[in-house]
Amino acid sequence: QARDARDGGPMTAPTPPSSPRVRSGRSSFVVAIDGPAASGKSSTAQWVAERLGFRHVDSGALYRAATAVALERSGESFDEPAVLAGAQQISLQPVQHSFVPVWRGAEMEAMIRAPEVTRQVSRVAQMQGVRAWVNAHVRLAAEGQHVVVDGRDIGTVVFPAADLKVFLVADPWERARRRLIQRLERSPSDSEIAEETERLVQRDARDATQTVQAKDAVLIDTTYLTQEEQVERIVSLVRVLRPGL
Repeated sequence: QARDARDGGPMTAPTPPSSPRVRSGRSSFVVAIDGPAASGKSSTAQWVAERLGFRHVDSGALYRAATAVALERSGESFDEPAVLAGAQQISLQPVQHSFVPVWRGAEMEAMIRAPEVTRQVSRVAQMQGVRAWVNAHVRLAAEGQHVVVDGRDIGTVVFPAADLKVFLVADPWERARRRLIQRLERSPSDSEIAEETERLVQRDARDATQTVQAKDAVLIDTTYLTQEEQVERIVSLVRVLRPGL
């Protein structure tokens, strides 16, 4: 999602969760951001982390990394043991305000954004062993520091006692439009958006068991918000819950 995403819609003051979970006795602060594919989780989380001086942990990047390594090792006919064997070669390394997956000594950003990875990542994300591997890495990265973590299952499974939980949603057409702008670096046609919308709806159905809003999460509909407005709402919520951050 680009930072100059479509304007519009009324602005309202952010509302803190009805029962914010501030973990007494711990100095670290965890922001958990969940939502469906292309809802802007990762780019928004990255920007929130930069604004607050936190570190960003993108669980989706780990799923993509595991998928990319499996494709590199075995092609598209891979099974869970093979995926896990490849995943064991991946590490998370801190780079500026983020943790990034590294394989064979190289950062994987370009590799994990390949179209074939996008096509297969939902399949890999449904593997229980891979999910356990990702969750363990994410929790380890978050130990003892302020983090913004995004993905699926973050507020319900990975960090059920996160200090702040946010669930981002947007209209499928708008999510498709934003994804294509990011991918194509131009304005997509209506037919291109329609095709991408269909793919996203199918992806939503596959990911339904993981993409669940936590009961105490703050819901933010980003359809008519710029990314700057999304970030400002989340930053404001953090500062309400933990003044001074």
